[in-house]
Amino acid sequence: MKVIFLEDVKGKGKKGEVKEIAAGYAKFLLASKKVVEATSANLAALKGQEKRREKDKAEELALAEKLAEQLKDKEVKIAVKAGQGGRLFGAVSSKQVAEELKKQHDIKVDKKKIDLPNGIHALGYTNVKIKLHSKVEGVIKVHLVEQK
Repeated sequence: MKVIFLEDVKGKGKKGEVKEIAAGYAKFLLASKKVVEATSANLAALKGQEKRREKDKAEELALAEKLAEQLKDKEVKIAVKAGQGGRLFGAVSSKQVAEELKKQHDIKVDKKKIDLPNGIHALGYTNVKIKLHSKVEGVIKVHLVEQK
C-alpha cells in the first residue's frame, strides 16, 4: 500500500516521504495516524506544503541576510570594571552583548545565536560573530571600555 508519512517512523520512513509498505503495517500506521493513504488529493496537499515550506525558508534566509547587512559596521560599547592591564573582573557574556545591542541599536538578537563561548576578558575591540541562519553570519564590533 502506498502511503505518505506524517511523522518519522523508525526503519520505515521520514515525515513527508511517499513509500510503498506492507498492507498490514499500513493499516496499523493509519490507525495510529502516522501515515495517510497516498491518494491524488493527499499528494497534491503534500506538494502544497512543500512549496510553502520552501517559500518560508527563502523568506527566513532573506531576513537573515537583511539583518546581517544591518549589523555590518555596528559597534556596541559596554562599560565594565577592570583591573590593572585592562583585565576584567569576570567576563562579558553573550547575554550582555545582546542586551546592549538592543539598547544601543534597537536590534534584537537571541543570545544563543551570539558566538561567544568563553566571553570577553579584556578591554578593547572584539569582533563577535552572530549566527543568523545556517548560511548567514553577521559580525559586530564590541568595544569594552573601563567604567569610571
